[in-house]
Amino acid sequence: MLELEKQVAIVTGGSRGIGRAICLSLSRRGATVVACARSEAALKSLADDAMEGQHAGRIEPSVLDVGDRDAIGKLVDTVSDAHERIDILVNNAGITHDGLLMSMEDDQFESVLTTNLRSAFWLTRAVSRIMVRRRYGRIINISSVAGMMGNPGQANYAASKAGLIGMSKSIAKELGRRKITCNVVAPGFITTDMTDILPDDLKANVKKLIPLGRLGDVEEVAEVVAFLAGAAASYITGQVIVVDGGMHM
Repeated sequence: MLELEKQVAIVTGGSRGIGRAICLSLSRRGATVVACARSEAALKSLADDAMEGQHAGRIEPSVLDVGDRDAIGKLVDTVSDAHERIDILVNNAGITHDGLLMSMEDDQFESVLTTNLRSAFWLTRAVSRIMVRRRYGRIINISSVAGMMGNPGQANYAASKAGLIGMSKSIAKELGRRKITCNVVAPGFITTDMTDILPDDLKANVKKLIPLGRLGDVEEVAEVVAFLAGAAASYITGQVIVVDGGMHM
């Protein structure tokens, strides 16, 4: 029997980058993964890749705007009704809208907080009720080293990612007695579409700050998430696992 066989996971921001790798990693271990994103085409591509790879689990695409609280409630109800369980929640959806503090508009700040932090609160609140009844759950929030050390021009993004860390620790304390763990994965510079467009000289300078001397791969983040979702991590909760090649040391 595979490690996550018969388990049901919800992953937000699942159509590309780190989220896509997380969906594939969980499905390889036997989970049914409800992959959420705005792009229907990208979600279909993800599901097709999983089928072609003959994954033990399956991926169920679900178009979702994580900024819509009502849509989140409907999603959780739909998944719960269809599967009668939700075992794993990965809050991965995130955006950036960078700008210097003095010129940052209110909507720049609010849109990032809504996508990156409020959505995680709404989803976790809804899913936790199901997990509490079943006395089991794995909640994994994807933060960033920016939430631990800040970053110029990213007051909104850093605030949202730091908020995820504080919220996760509180959730871990609240739900631990019900055998529900809540942990954080904080990636550093990972090779994605977002980093691909950075100038080569900037990427070269970043690599100099990383003891391992390279950017990370999305699979390296996904494997940590899969570990936290499995039985081997049953005594780990309230922790921040940094995946950054040593940059934040």
